[in-house]
Amino acid sequence: MTLIERAHTKLTTEPERGSETIEKVLWAVAVIAIVAIVVTAIRNYVTSEAGKIG
Repeated sequence: MTLIERAHTKLTTEPERGSETIEKVLWAVAVIAIVAIVVTAIRNYVTSEAGKIG
């Protein structure tokens, strides 16, 4: 079996290999973005309220 035949066999028998990993990475990026937005909103709120005190 040549290298080309082995590659063709791998690609045709497992076409979605790695898609689960990509999906997990995309979910992780989405969660990090949401957390960053929430942290920024809380920080801005606390900063504006602290400005009202002093």
